[in-house]
Amino acid sequence: MKKIMITGALGQIGTELVIKCRTLYGNDNVLATDIREPDVDSAIAQGPFEILDVTDKNHMTQIVESFKPDTFMHMAALLSATAEKNPQFAWDLNMGGLLNALEVAREYHLQFFTPSSIGAFGPSTPKVNTPQVTIQRPTSMYGVNKVAGELLCQYYFDKFGVDTRSVRFPGLISHIKEPGGGTTDYAVDIYFKAVREGHYSSYIAKDTFMDMMYMEDAIDAIIQLMEADGVKLINRNAYNLSAMSIEPEMVKEAIREHYPEFQLDYEVDPIRQNIADSWPNNIDISCARAEWGFNPKYDLNKMTEVMLNEIAKKNKVR
Repeated sequence: MKKIMITGALGQIGTELVIKCRTLYGNDNVLATDIREPDVDSAIAQGPFEILDVTDKNHMTQIVESFKPDTFMHMAALLSATAEKNPQFAWDLNMGGLLNALEVAREYHLQFFTPSSIGAFGPSTPKVNTPQVTIQRPTSMYGVNKVAGELLCQYYFDKFGVDTRSVRFPGLISHIKEPGGGTTDYAVDIYFKAVREGHYSSYIAKDTFMDMMYMEDAIDAIIQLMEADGVKLINRNAYNLSAMSIEPEMVKEAIREHYPEFQLDYEVDPIRQNIADSWPNNIDISCARAEWGFNPKYDLNKMTEVMLNEIAKKNKVR
């Protein structure tokens, strides 16, 4: 990768991906795009930026012709709980935007990345040690989009030779961006509330296990996959990824190591709980380890310490 274009650059993953890529490849070699302007004092605004609606292929093409990237990272998407509230818009944005991005990658011979998700699995998927290749019958629009996206990326690789690569992300936890409408976002929100209020009401029920990963590991995984030897990639669209399988009580106990008075109760949201119940408890990540060396650095305790410390700094706590 030498010049990279990133859509959805102001989103949960995109924000930190832009920053890391600019550090590695040079500020002027990473073009951030989103449907809205970044804050003038934000890190994203300190390098190349363009407004882009990913459903507008003509404008996307114009930007590619002007910037001349060799790599396209398509991060723009509507997340699970938000997508369920407006499924038609989710289809138009998630699938229309992806198809436009793949077409541009095909036309301009770009290496291509877009994330899939554990949302691509459904209630008939094996819930324990979920295999890399298994039945995928999701019951949410977001999940349908992700399965279709995996197949579409594989089609563009097989049919047109586009170097498509992807991962199935678990819930991603970060102190940089606050929750943005995902089912797994309780595991972000709980840390912010622990620092600010000392209390959290979880919309996900006790004993609901879901795979999670600290954002730094997720960003490193994207870059590692994109730099990997393509000849060795068997399951290129998309690799199971995870660092931990956790449920709310486990997060509570980890937080109490630092904030002993922290309190957790439950106000379960049926929409997000139904989505969570349809997902695996834990997934098998052996293919990502074997094919390109995926190896996350953060477990629950290490992640919790960093999350609480960084949020406390921002909020001038302690």
